[in-house]
Amino acid sequence: MNIRSLTRGDGVVIGAAVLLFIASFLDFYSTTGVDLPSPWDTDAYRLVLPSVFLLGFIAAGLLIAGRFQPESRKVLGLPLAAWGTVLAVSAAWSALWALITCPSTFDLGAGAVIAFLSTLALAGVSLFGAKVPALAGSLVPEARPAAPQPYGGQPQPGAGYGYPGGQQPYGSTPQPVPPYGGTATPAPAPGPQDSGAGHQAAAPAPAADFSPFWFAVPVARPLFAEDGSPTQIAELAPGTWYLAVEQRGGAALVAQTQDGRRGILSDTSGIQRG
Repeated sequence: MNIRSLTRGDGVVIGAAVLLFIASFLDFYSTTGVDLPSPWDTDAYRLVLPSVFLLGFIAAGLLIAGRFQPESRKVLGLPLAAWGTVLAVSAAWSALWALITCPSTFDLGAGAVIAFLSTLALAGVSLFGAKVPALAGSLVPEARPAAPQPYGGQPQPGAGYGYPGGQQPYGSTPQPVPPYGGTATPAPAPGPQDSGAGHQAAAPAPAADFSPFWFAVPVARPLFAEDGSPTQIAELAPGTWYLAVEQRGGAALVAQTQDGRRGILSDTSGIQRG
């Protein structure tokens, strides 16, 4: 679980869930001289608790949990975020009708109004949060890549592998890091031995216009074996910087993890370059 994968829209979802929880203990309807129970009294309000409040709580939980699950993980063929959207819209619809069908002998209480506004916010963010730039931004600002050090300068304290400009662990193979605004030439990898000719075959070179760069993924994504097989060798986590060392095909990247493993990242949509 990485909090850096949460967006501002997720922050609105969490806030709406908290308001909905508070509203569940307030008067749903009110009348003069009578102390009415809260929506937790199902004998008085029947389906208000499960159709408005419990649906809203479950919807908020599914929307947030979907941020920490791989995109390929589904329940009955649908991702968690899709289930959360359906339940959020259902809760908002039920809350609206609870306002419309208020008995004539009662007035609307604070619980009914806050519940409607909270579920409306849940439904709105789940439907349009990804399309509104103000809601799609990261909730916690990501750490920016460290500025390149001049020749002979001291390394940044605390900077390690997994962060642009960090030092490589002892015993690992140094990877080229392009300077700001410049172009670095990747170190050539040794090719297989040719026993007949007695010389090394040249390794296939990456695209001529490609330069290694640091990147971070918006959500957890699988890293597959470099030979092209469907075997997953690692999972890239949001909030961590990885080094792209080569480009494969049109959009796939050869990425290197913190422990030195290399694999193919086929889904590069939405990645943040360092």
